[in-house]
Amino acid sequence: MNGSEARAAVEWLASAAPDPAACRRDWERDPRGIALLPAGRRWDVLILPGELGYPTLDVLTRLIDRPGPVLADFGEARMGFFVPPGTVARWVGTGIRGAGRGTWIVVPHPARPAGRVRWLVPPDGSGTLTDATLLELAMHEAAAGPAGERGV
Repeated sequence: MNGSEARAAVEWLASAAPDPAACRRDWERDPRGIALLPAGRRWDVLILPGELGYPTLDVLTRLIDRPGPVLADFGEARMGFFVPPGTVARWVGTGIRGAGRGTWIVVPHPARPAGRVRWLVPPDGSGTLTDATLLELAMHEAAAGPAGERGV
């Protein structure tokens, strides 16, 4: 990620904060390089278990050039796919957690390593999100594939 892409990604992420300028300042000063941002304003996050998330990301990247942002936790036990706001309120699948309106998520700086959470697909600053219907189809395909093909 080059400097202008990183700045655009920071601006886009910080725009979800109640005070974007304070968020950017805190982000730059925090040696951990993380911010706590509200879900439900610019995006929701669908949280998949890693054993489903990684094969789902593989399927998504075969279907589209670039999915929306995707986070993974330190142990890679969970992955968060950024989807349009309101998705979590309508989600009916089981075994998938969601962060929507009224919840907050830990978000690493898009251009720096950040300890316990990292970007698998960093935001590009354009606001691209993963279509929830496409994500659900990719999840079904990933879950239906043989374990050897899924890398599990």
